[in-house]
Amino acid sequence: MKTEFSLAQLADPDIAEADKILRACVHCGFCTATCPTYVLLGDELDSPRGRIYLIKEMLEKNRPPTAEVVKHIDRCLSCLSCMTTCPSGVNYMHLVDQARARIEKDYRRPLGERLLRAALAWILPRPGLLRAGMILGRLGRPLAALLPTPKAVSGAPNLLRQIKALLALSPASLPAAGPSGGSIFAAMGEKRGRVALLQGCAQQVLAPRINQAAINLLTRHGVEVVLVKDEQCCGALTHHLGRDDDALARARANIGVWLREAEQSGLDAILVTTSGCGTVIKDYGYMLREDPDFAGPAAKISALAKDITEYLGGISLRPTQQHSDIVIAYHSACSLQHGQKITGLPKELLSKNGFVVKDVPESHLCCGSAGTYNILQPDIANKLRDRKVANIAMVKPDMIAAGNIGCMVQIAGGTSVPVVHTVELLDWATGGPRPGLN
Repeated sequence: MKTEFSLAQLADPDIAEADKILRACVHCGFCTATCPTYVLLGDELDSPRGRIYLIKEMLEKNRPPTAEVVKHIDRCLSCLSCMTTCPSGVNYMHLVDQARARIEKDYRRPLGERLLRAALAWILPRPGLLRAGMILGRLGRPLAALLPTPKAVSGAPNLLRQIKALLALSPASLPAAGPSGGSIFAAMGEKRGRVALLQGCAQQVLAPRINQAAINLLTRHGVEVVLVKDEQCCGALTHHLGRDDDALARARANIGVWLREAEQSGLDAILVTTSGCGTVIKDYGYMLREDPDFAGPAAKISALAKDITEYLGGISLRPTQQHSDIVIAYHSACSLQHGQKITGLPKELLSKNGFVVKDVPESHLCCGSAGTYNILQPDIANKLRDRKVANIAMVKPDMIAAGNIGCMVQIAGGTSVPVVHTVELLDWATGGPRPGLN
C-alpha cells in the first residue's frame, strides 16, 4: 500500500511504525474471509482491509477521528484472525492499537459512553472494586428485564443496551477470594523449577479456581509457584480501550516487581492462565520500545512470559486418572491461537492426559467476548456467541475447554454444557478434583 506521510510525521516512532505496517498490505482481501465482523455484517469497512484504509486516512492526513471511523474501529474485536490469514505479515494488532489510542485522545464520545468506558477502565483492573461492582450488578440484574429493549441501529449501540449487557454478565454468586499476592507454594518432592503465576483481574474475582488448579498441578510436579506481591493488572483492558498511559503505567509497575522477584529468588517463567493477558505481556517489549528506562527490562519480561500450556508442554505430566469416555470440545481463544500462535499444544496436552478432544467448526472465529467488547458491542457479541455455541453443539461434547476467562464466561452464557479451563482438566487428570460447573 502506498503511503504519503511527511518527513515530519515519520519522525514520530508510532507513525513510522504505522507506515511500515501499511506498506506491507497488498490489498489482497484474504483477511475478509476470516474477520468475524465482516462475516456477520458484510460491510467492507467492518473488515481489516476496510479499517486499514480508514486508519491510513486518519493518520496520514492527521485528521481528528470522525464518528464513522470510530464506529468501525469500535466494532473490531482485536481477535487478530486477520493476522493469521494475512500472507504479507501485516501487523494489524499494532495498527489498530494505535488507532484506538488516537481515538481516545482526539474524539469526544457522547457523555454516557464516556462515563461507561471510564467506569470500566477504573473498575475492571481493580479486583476489589470489581467484586463490589459484581455484587451490585447481581442486585440490579432483575431490573434488566424491566428496562426497555432499544431498537437495533446501524451505528453505535445504545447506552441502555450496553447497561443491560453489563447487568446480564453479572454472576448469580461469587466464589471466595483466592490466595493473595506474596503467597508462595512449595514444590512437592524434588524441586524442578520456580515460576510466577499472574493473578489476573476478572479471573481473580470470577474464577480463582483456575489459578488454584494451576498451582496444584505445578506444585504436584515439582514446580514452586509464587504470586508476586504488588503485581497489578497487566494493562490489557485499558490498552484495548485506547488508554495507553494507564496501560503503560501498569506494565512498568509489573516489570519492576517481576524483575525484582527474578533477581532475588529466580524465575524460570511468568505463567499466564488468561490468554488475553498473555498476549499483551508478551508485547511489553514492543509497547515500551521507545522508553530508555524500560525497553530492555520490558523485553526480558516478554521473553519470560508463557501461557500455562507452553510451560506444561515442557514438563512430563503424570496422569493418574483416565477420562477416555469424556468428550472435550476445545475452544481456541483468539488471543491464544492468533495472538500467541499457540494452536495444537493445548489439545495435545488434553489428549495425552486421557481426554477425547474434538475441534470446533469455524474455530478461527471469535466467540464475541474480546475484553469489554461484549459490553460495548453486545449485539454483535451475542450473534458471535450464538454462532460459536451452535458450532460447539455439533461435536456433542461433555465439557468445553478454553484458555481464557472472557471466552469461558461468554460461551457459558449461551450453553448448559460445563465450560472449564484447560488447566483444570489437566489438574483433574493428574490427581486434582473434578472441575466445577458453570
